[in-house]
Amino acid sequence: MTPGETLRRQEQALQNCRKCKLCEGRTNVVFGSGNPTAEFVVIGEGPGADEDAQGLPFVGRAGQLLTKMLASVNLSRETDAYITNAVLCRPPGNRNPEADELAACAPFLADKLSVIQPKVILSLGSVATQALLRTKEAIGKLRGRVHPFGDAVLIPTFHPAFLLRNPGPEYKRMAWEDLKLARREYDKRKTR
Repeated sequence: MTPGETLRRQEQALQNCRKCKLCEGRTNVVFGSGNPTAEFVVIGEGPGADEDAQGLPFVGRAGQLLTKMLASVNLSRETDAYITNAVLCRPPGNRNPEADELAACAPFLADKLSVIQPKVILSLGSVATQALLRTKEAIGKLRGRVHPFGDAVLIPTFHPAFLLRNPGPEYKRMAWEDLKLARREYDKRKTR
């Protein structure tokens, strides 16, 4: 079975998931999109309203910015990356996912990553980064460096939604540095 087929089966198995309270308000499970054999994976915190409506990650304004961010380091979200979230259902009112919700989805994310086998993971924002690294340290202290993550490395950066809310040059510059770091790590590690 190909990685794409395996991911489709995983996605189908989760359509009626009731492992946490997020299922009560969702329209769609937002599993992920992109290349199922990508060596570069992007992980956000959870779907927003646009993503819940369409069943795809990062399709709203933050998604448009993410597409531009990836393109700035010559990565295509369709061919070079796989994009997903730490939780697969929209938290009400776009609040941050809670610890029990992140824990309920963690095995699904781990299963997905074991199929994709990325070399580099770009984590977006403090919620996803803290959940993945199992830390409470702030994103400002975690970003700007490479963190070991199984057979991959994880590079944290600011969430595109944060960058949209804080359009000053300081955060843009830091995000750009993070993207360049992720690209360098990807170039060092990619095999395909």
